[in-house]
Amino acid sequence: MTSKSKNPDFKSGEQGFCDVEWSWRMLYCFQSGAAFDWLKVIANLTTTIMSLLKDVRVAILATNGFEESELLEPKRALEKEEAEVLLISPENDEIKGWKDKNWSDKIKVDARVDQVSASDFDALLIPGGVINPDLLRRDQASVDFVKSFFEDHKPVAAICHGPQMLIEAEVVKDRTLTSFSSIRKDLENAGAIWVDEEVVVDNGLVTSRSPKDLPAFNNKMVEEFREGKHAGQTA
Repeated sequence: MTSKSKNPDFKSGEQGFCDVEWSWRMLYCFQSGAAFDWLKVIANLTTTIMSLLKDVRVAILATNGFEESELLEPKRALEKEEAEVLLISPENDEIKGWKDKNWSDKIKVDARVDQVSASDFDALLIPGGVINPDLLRRDQASVDFVKSFFEDHKPVAAICHGPQMLIEAEVVKDRTLTSFSSIRKDLENAGAIWVDEEVVVDNGLVTSRSPKDLPAFNNKMVEEFREGKHAGQTA
């Protein structure tokens, strides 16, 4: 039996009624004197459905010398999916990035690492850069912050030299991951299973080798952050 719908006479000034059949519910509207903007409704519904990380709070742990693209591009990918993203650092106020073998722009710090805890967040991102993780691993509050995400089974993404922080936090034993090639031996000596792939996922732990892997890294990071806690993500 064919369904019928009564279209509103918007020009008449009388109250109109329209039924639009939807895959998951019926939309009803009452309108007088103007046409209903269905395109806006569809756009809003699409945005809501496609926002993969709405209500997910992500910490980015970094300090001076972070690789600019490895912080800013994942940050944009997370914010595109409506995640709340905060920059956490041992430093106050601002930290300076690194790009093309030179210092680059400064970025505002949202909170000092000794003022927050893993319980404040749903996931963690650790960008690389040669200087960044080398400074971070000397800061015990930063090391403890990283380790607590693993203790709470929360997803973590680290790229390039970022996995050096995972060594310091003692969370890589028997985990399959990747990194910039120069720290391969350090990871293997700490008990990690190192593989040469653009992105590796192991129970909520996402790792990649370098900026050229960012598209694949960002996709898997969003996927794992959306899934939330993983039982196999342990310290």
